[in-house]
Amino acid sequence: MARSAGGPASFRPSPGSIPESPGVYRFRDPGDRVIYVGKAKNLRQRLNSYFADFAGLHPRTQTMLTTAAGVDWTVVGTEVEALQLEYSWIKEYDPRFNVKYRDDKSYPYLAVTMGEEFPRVQVLRGAKRKGTRYFGPYSHAWAIRETVDLLLRVFPIRSCSAGVFRRAGQVGRPCLLGYIDKCSAPCVGRISPEDHRTLAEDFCDFMAGNTGRFVKRLEREMTRAAAEQEYERAARLRDDIQALRRAMEKQAVVLGDNTDCDVVALAEDPLEAAVQVFYVRGGRIRGQRGWVVDKVEETGPGELVERFLLQIYGEAAAEAVPREVLVPALPSDADAIAELLGEHRGGRVEIRVPQRGDKRDLLTTVERNAAEALRQHKLKRASDLTSRSRALQEVADALGLDQAPLRIECYDVSHMQGTDVVASMVVFEDGLARKSEYRRFSVRTTGGDVASIHEVISRRFKRYLEERSATGELDVEMGAEPGADPEAGAGPGIDSGAGAGPGIDPETGRPRKFAYPPNLVVVDGGPAQAAAARRALDELGVDDVAVCGLAKRLEEVWLPDEELPVILPRASEALYLLQRVRDEAHRFAITYHRSKRSKSVRESALDGVPGLGPARRQALIKHFGSVKRLREATAAQICEVPGIGPATAETIVSALKDESS
Repeated sequence: MARSAGGPASFRPSPGSIPESPGVYRFRDPGDRVIYVGKAKNLRQRLNSYFADFAGLHPRTQTMLTTAAGVDWTVVGTEVEALQLEYSWIKEYDPRFNVKYRDDKSYPYLAVTMGEEFPRVQVLRGAKRKGTRYFGPYSHAWAIRETVDLLLRVFPIRSCSAGVFRRAGQVGRPCLLGYIDKCSAPCVGRISPEDHRTLAEDFCDFMAGNTGRFVKRLEREMTRAAAEQEYERAARLRDDIQALRRAMEKQAVVLGDNTDCDVVALAEDPLEAAVQVFYVRGGRIRGQRGWVVDKVEETGPGELVERFLLQIYGEAAAEAVPREVLVPALPSDADAIAELLGEHRGGRVEIRVPQRGDKRDLLTTVERNAAEALRQHKLKRASDLTSRSRALQEVADALGLDQAPLRIECYDVSHMQGTDVVASMVVFEDGLARKSEYRRFSVRTTGGDVASIHEVISRRFKRYLEERSATGELDVEMGAEPGADPEAGAGPGIDSGAGAGPGIDPETGRPRKFAYPPNLVVVDGGPAQAAAARRALDELGVDDVAVCGLAKRLEEVWLPDEELPVILPRASEALYLLQRVRDEAHRFAITYHRSKRSKSVRESALDGVPGLGPARRQALIKHFGSVKRLREATAAQICEVPGIGPATAETIVSALKDESS
């Protein structure tokens, strides 16, 4: 084992000391706590990759290595043994840098307590108990109760609590369910423990998907009762059959009757991933469940699937592991994982990616559910007051601000190879987007993103200072608008603040465009962009607004005039907030750039050609692909476009030639 406290280079194993065998390795911190567990087909090759090029590693991996003080490993014989040891170590040590799936909510299950003398059917949440059969999970508890209410007609097993069951036995009188034939009343001896257990086993078989034999059995009994002129019993059996069929109808048929599989889908962003699973038994969707995971290490879809399969099915009962698992991407060790799950299940398990047909369509449906689950999770997290307050305070602490930045403005530049350069300004107040305050800019200067950031920041705060000066306000949060900026337009949203005030135009009742200064300016970029924004503020004498840059590639926070970035924890609310602000600025800038680019195409030199209407202009652009290629074409080539004659072609060539000269 290599151990030291002086950074990754200090505990790098000596050359040749690492075996080339498959195995599992552990990184430990100075307190000897395991912080990461991994497996490898070739330990030497895998571990050397951590130390060969530290600068080229993902920042999350860099953080893990700088936190670690040592590494050790264990050699195993096969890939399956490596998976088993990795899973057991992750479960034992709970390493902070390994992916951990957590339920995005507490799902209800239909449970049958087969471990009791008189099994009971009930709705349960939380940790699973030994000796209890579980079915589901379901989205809502009421869906379980509706199904149970239908099935108790046919399988009248106990559903009461231990206290009610004991009290009924003491008084010798069953509860209401016993009188309406939805319980066989084992509490008063109407049914033997053996027969009641048989009822419970039949109930479990039906819920497990073996539905056909029960319907057929009841149909035979109904026919026999009718033949024997026991019409009341036949009517009762008819109602039982209808109840079973209604219970079956509540579960949508999506695949063949013999299909038992779990369908797993992912939706992810750089910070988090959501996983949704649909449980298909007997061709019907029996339940669904969701998880959300913080991506504390660099992971792709295949690795997320691998971690999910090991963590979720490794903790499940053998009967909960299906014969087939449909996934969006295969893990690198798919065969080894299938073998490991097969050993746990006691039968063959197949892991595959569906390519076509009903299973592909079902996976697409589950993917939409995963995307919606991630969206709802992010929305819930963003709207949570406690999380927002913690995020703002974490930003203040990380950047050394005197107070939490209640108003954050973020700027992003968008262009295509230096043309149609635009910029966006988005505003977050108290951690929430304030779309009525969004602004957009057409950038006039050339010279790249740094010059564009300097121009946009200068224009924004020059307007702010002009408004203050026009009204004589000294408070940095007050000002008036002398006129509209021809290059800045309001973003989408509903304007707020309908009354008179320092930020409200008394004539229009609308908010002034640049009335309020931010506490923090965030620019999309690294140290150069952050320095350009700070320089623009210094030139205007604005010294009470903090500035930082957020570099997308490594998610580093750069402060002006600082040599090293501020590294925020991957799971911190502060980084989550800054990323949301940055991504929203990027989205708004891209939207404006696309609209401006399409407008510039429409308002090209062709607009001045006599006799050339919108339809023929569009046909020309579609045929040649761009005005540049059209300008290079001859009159004969232009005539090939439907609707363009020789005279018009000559006019187009002349107009484009004059425009270029």
